[in-house]
Amino acid sequence: MSLRLKRVSELLKRELGEMIGRELVFTSLVTVQQVDITPDLRHAHVYISVLGGAEQDPLQEARAVINQLQNHRKELQAGLARRVVLKYTPHLHFKLDEAIERGTRVIDILQSLDIPETTDADALPDDGEEPESPEESGDSGSR
Repeated sequence: MSLRLKRVSELLKRELGEMIGRELVFTSLVTVQQVDITPDLRHAHVYISVLGGAEQDPLQEARAVINQLQNHRKELQAGLARRVVLKYTPHLHFKLDEAIERGTRVIDILQSLDIPETTDADALPDDGEEPESPEESGDSGSR
């Protein structure tokens, strides 16, 4: 990704985050995690993270947030056009960012594994001596 695309993506992320927080009301915390913009600057994929809200079904809450953002896409795009000067205002595509859920799932899996703790004594050879280095063994490693 070129430096210009990175700068435009960060600018769109910051501006959209401010606009969403100020203009729309949600029952949960909604943040803009990432904005991926196409090289022609015509389309922007906005990854949204939804935290909190409905305890019984967080996925349903997240889908409701994405639907609300899709319904207000034109207003957000128009506001973005006023705040960010580009030749073309990118068409916004809102997507749910599932990185937090994936990270939590990986942590849960790692915690559920039964890995015995190793001590420094377990790492030493059976005779209790330190393993010798290649220099001490006379093997220079080159042939």
